[in-house]
Amino acid sequence: MLSTIHSGALWGITSYPVEVEVNMGERGELRFVLVGLPDAAVKESMDRVCSALQSSKFKLPHTRTTINLSPGNMRKEGPIYDLPIALGMLWASGQISVECGDDFLIAGELSLSGRILPIRGAIALAIQARQTGRRAVLLPAESASEAALIDGVEIYGVKTLGEAIQLLCLMPKTQQENRALVSNAKFNHNNSANLELLDFSDIVGQERVKRVAEIAVSGGHNLLMIGSPGVGKSMIAQRISTIMPLPTTEEFIDIVGIYSAAGQTHGEEIRHFSRPFRAPHHTISRVGLVGGGSSPHPGEISLAHHGILFLDELAEFSRTTLESMRQPMDSGKIVISRSFGKVKFPCEFTLVAAMNPCPCGYYGSKVHACRCSTRQIREYLGKISGPLLDRIDLHIEVPPVPTALLTAAPSALRETSERIRERVEQARRLQTNRYKNYTFSCNARLGENQLRRFCPLGEREQALLRQAMDNGALSARAYGKILRVARTIADLEAMDAIGTRHLIEAMQYRLLNHAICEI
Repeated sequence: MLSTIHSGALWGITSYPVEVEVNMGERGELRFVLVGLPDAAVKESMDRVCSALQSSKFKLPHTRTTINLSPGNMRKEGPIYDLPIALGMLWASGQISVECGDDFLIAGELSLSGRILPIRGAIALAIQARQTGRRAVLLPAESASEAALIDGVEIYGVKTLGEAIQLLCLMPKTQQENRALVSNAKFNHNNSANLELLDFSDIVGQERVKRVAEIAVSGGHNLLMIGSPGVGKSMIAQRISTIMPLPTTEEFIDIVGIYSAAGQTHGEEIRHFSRPFRAPHHTISRVGLVGGGSSPHPGEISLAHHGILFLDELAEFSRTTLESMRQPMDSGKIVISRSFGKVKFPCEFTLVAAMNPCPCGYYGSKVHACRCSTRQIREYLGKISGPLLDRIDLHIEVPPVPTALLTAAPSALRETSERIRERVEQARRLQTNRYKNYTFSCNARLGENQLRRFCPLGEREQALLRQAMDNGALSARAYGKILRVARTIADLEAMDAIGTRHLIEAMQYRLLNHAICEI
């Protein structure tokens, strides 16, 4: 007897349809044949499936059983076919009758006891089911809650093989609400991350740096902080996430979809309706940062999509690792090519980086003497290439905090993250309305054509920028970055036109790297 169960295969962060066909012949030699380009994890599924069937009190087939994963020209990987194979074997052997098989897309990993384990890519599978006209998706209970974010398809979560069989066999006989039907209540859209322990009011002094952080978040601009050890660079970076606006529903689905494809949605942190904050260690590899591998997985730049990527000790990262970010920072996506095809991951992140001014960390300090030679300082700063610096919109020096401020009593006048976030959200709303007919929603993503339309300058402002270009202080890319930052500064003041003061402030945040690199 032949049975067919509909499933899917993960390709990057998307999914394509896979049919699990099970054919049982006449009684004879017990043999399992698995075809359809399965990887090692799929080939091992037969051992898990057989043990799960026996633990669930079902009989193993006593015939030659052929299992085909169609289409046969696409590679299949992972244990997500365990549940479809088990159901297909029971159906083909006549032990169960599934009358609603065409309505369901089914995926899940089986343990030896018959328990169903969580899988990667639940959101991609739900989107595929909706696109292919399936009415419902049957998934492990732990993965079903994230898939329930997708409208237009019913999501059912089960914990054991027995529950899955009971659901599929009883579904055609009753229209009553099933207990396995999952809602998206676990992802409360009004539930922001628990950030009470981090607040900008904790930061003493550094008003100029906090101002730059506000500008960076308001327009989605990349930020580089340079300063000696202990001046507060990491402290400020960690609190930037507290002033970020909440994501839209579409952005949140994108975020959870990437984490789902990476297998990182089972922790509580991703269940908060907030933007990601990623802070990889400087020993990370190029593949770990931008994604890839023999079976391409999203890297840190994609996991930071619609959020913050914080690179502390920027000069300690491998130069080749950092240079691999240049193209994704411009395009907002990373394309990974392999012999069997291309995989595209989105990566519209805001880069926040911190570094010391020299190897010992105290170049220019009035408190500690610098032990580095001029050559050492040049080599240290040379690890950050000019093209990469050009792609960072805001450069700011973080000075030491005066001792008098550190020892003073806490002031009630320090701005809280909530108050800063209100201004950020107001600026973001202006940008969202301005770019409602475009695919981007913040100033940092303005294209060259949009720059001329949305960032017009008066004669005085044009002369100011022309002078900076003629002096060689700015590259053509830096020219566009200044206009984008000036547009954000004007948005924070709710101004329609970019004024001279907006332009001058934006230029101040670009000249720092030139001064340092001339050492």
